[in-house]
Amino acid sequence: MPQFRVSDMTCSGCVKAITGAIQDLDAAATVDANLDTKQVAIASTVPAAALAEAMRDAGFTVEINQAQAKRGLNGSQ
Repeated sequence: MPQFRVSDMTCSGCVKAITGAIQDLDAAATVDANLDTKQVAIASTVPAAALAEAMRDAGFTVEINQAQAKRGLNGSQ
């Protein structure tokens, strides 16, 4: 499951916007966001790079977690 750091995710409205952006790409996606750690984990069939781009398009600063990137989940699938 790809995990991302969304440094400017600060409230439940942000979580709702991120969830909406992801579910526009994949209606069956599951989004687990933690406001305290600024981490978002997404269960989806969509590549991690496309998920990150959707969150960026929604206005957020997004980084794919390094552990994920090292395993090839940074869009080079």
